[in-house]
Amino acid sequence: VRLVESGGGLARPGGSLRLSCTASGFAFNLAPMRWFRQAPGKERESVAGISSAGGTIDYADSVKGRFTISRDNDKNQLYLQMDNLKSEDTAVYYCVKPLTRDWGQGTQVTVSS
Repeated sequence: VRLVESGGGLARPGGSLRLSCTASGFAFNLAPMRWFRQAPGKERESVAGISSAGGTIDYADSVKGRFTISRDNDKNQLYLQMDNLKSEDTAVYYCVKPLTRDWGQGTQVTVSS
């Protein structure tokens, strides 16, 4: 299993970023997937999850209405569109295959003016 995140960086409050996760080494189209994040000094938290076919999605209350999780099973890609970013969204974001507890290396998102 290999999960590689990309798309992190610096954004202004109110701005947007789109994270991507490239998956390989397993049947991506059969795997529920999830985005987690970990802010400095805080525990990791689940941000959003999506079922294998994309029909079931859930979000943390803190990101509802601002973040959108999606996937492209033909491309083995998982996405997280993050809009109206806030300073409290600053964290390392991880792509996760929860059933086997596989994690990517993470991508840093910093929201600052």
